[in-house]
Amino acid sequence: MLGRTHYAAEIDEKLEGEIVSVAGWVHRRRDHGGVIFIDLRDRTGLVQIVAEPVQDENFHKLDHVRPEFVLAVKGIVKRRPEGMENPDLPSGAIEIEPQIVEILSEAKTPPFMPEDAESVDEILRLKYRYIDLRRRGLLQNFILRDRVLMAVRRFFHDHGFLDVETPSLARSTPEGARDFLVPSRLQPGTFYALPQSPQIFKQLLMVAGIDRYYQIAKVFRDEDLRADRQPEFTQIDVEMSFMTQAHILNMMEAMLRFVFQEALNVSLDPFLRITWEEAMEGYGSDKPDLRAGEKLWNLTDTVKAHVSWPVLRDAPFVGAVVLRNYQPSRKQLDTWGEMAKALGAGGLIWLVKSPEQTRSSAGKWLSTEEVRKLSEKVGLRPGDVLLVVAGDKYPSLNVLGQLRLEFARRENRLDEGWRFLWVTDFPLFEFSEEENRLVSAHHPFTMPHPEDMDLIETAPLSVRSQAYDVVLNGTELASGSLRIFQPQLQSRIFSALGLQPDEVQEKFGFLIDAFQYGAPPHGGIAFGLDRMVMLMAGAKSLREVIAFPKTARGVDPLMNSPSPVHPSQLEEVGIRIKK
Repeated sequence: MLGRTHYAAEIDEKLEGEIVSVAGWVHRRRDHGGVIFIDLRDRTGLVQIVAEPVQDENFHKLDHVRPEFVLAVKGIVKRRPEGMENPDLPSGAIEIEPQIVEILSEAKTPPFMPEDAESVDEILRLKYRYIDLRRRGLLQNFILRDRVLMAVRRFFHDHGFLDVETPSLARSTPEGARDFLVPSRLQPGTFYALPQSPQIFKQLLMVAGIDRYYQIAKVFRDEDLRADRQPEFTQIDVEMSFMTQAHILNMMEAMLRFVFQEALNVSLDPFLRITWEEAMEGYGSDKPDLRAGEKLWNLTDTVKAHVSWPVLRDAPFVGAVVLRNYQPSRKQLDTWGEMAKALGAGGLIWLVKSPEQTRSSAGKWLSTEEVRKLSEKVGLRPGDVLLVVAGDKYPSLNVLGQLRLEFARRENRLDEGWRFLWVTDFPLFEFSEEENRLVSAHHPFTMPHPEDMDLIETAPLSVRSQAYDVVLNGTELASGSLRIFQPQLQSRIFSALGLQPDEVQEKFGFLIDAFQYGAPPHGGIAFGLDRMVMLMAGAKSLREVIAFPKTARGVDPLMNSPSPVHPSQLEEVGIRIKK
């Protein structure tokens, strides 16, 4: 076989007159009056091969080839005739006149051509993923992913972190999502679990004295899938000892700045930092999209002071979102009301301001003066609309936050750019209606806020945590926290969660034991690598940045997995399938 000397994108006018060897797939074949044009594709782009109608072996070979054949070509680089240049290609000013042509592999007509893949059913594309991956746009995502990973590794190496691998076969800890279980042949009746996170292992590494750890870790969660979730995905996992929360946030913000600069040549603005309470009150979400316009309005005090209508006056919370420069029809206003009810609101009140008047859906119950007070509070101007929701605080904020986002999307009001922020001080606990008990909002090793330690037993739902998230354009990019490292405090948290001492010992005894031997203060964070690359690439789904993803039903059409296994394999691990 001819040895390749250049990729397609490396061939330009500077190589005119030189002999080069290229290799790749036939992207397109054209025959113009006996002159054969071959666009040869490799991972960097296209280069044109041109064979004149002479009766030689190379011409006959190129006359035989069809799309997706694999060729190696050695030839001389020539400038294209004037007027025949292609300015869209790096090699668009030149072509190669072949001297030697090798057909390395013939190809059947594929079920779809790579350049047409976006219009093809996704299941078919995943079944023939190796053809789909030849698509230029998709290939670019993996080139970007590689640049991101290289930048991540350089940053952590330069800042004294050690890349340490943790086990892929671990113990099941059913405090989080459902585990993928792996039966043990050598220990019949017992199971490993594929890791949902290296959490416990990286905390043990801190106890061991590896005070700056990172890992590009594959993790597994048996959850329902969606566009930004897969059963197996990749984390940039980080843990540090002897660092305050501020130190960790500064370090990780610097890492993201470095990665975006290296991978996209983008300089990021300083990240906004707000608490969970501020995020909920301002945006109705713990992952706010800062691109979607102004914050929500709390009208509770204004209503209690100036409105007599009991539906508003007696509500525990009244909030609103302003839709600026918007002139909806009555049907559109009704649509917003239906949407609010579908999201859980009891109803929606709207105010529409024009130069002449302010109309309200609650005009029967609100006086002109009351409407004026509400309008003045939010600075309503002619051409603005006010949507008001009343009820319990956080459900109402959630509805308003989703209305805010939906308006920005429908009206193309989302600002351009990368809008990062940190959200801190999340609740430590939340109440699970399904389990009828307190559960950890983050995980049970999260350090409580120092000012709330006395509330753990008396008012647990009021306890804030030292947890933090990175949010980018309304998507959670990373989540982390300071960790509990004192055994006594960890026992208090387990007790608040309703875990009995013997249960704690069974599930987490090895961690509690380790803390008895000198545990440093530590904390960390985990970034969703796939999600980050998806956003950086402008992709719509994780499946566009994972080489061999699963469908929404957790199926791999290419390998036809999951699949049954031979009965003898089940026999070896002592498992019988229940019909």
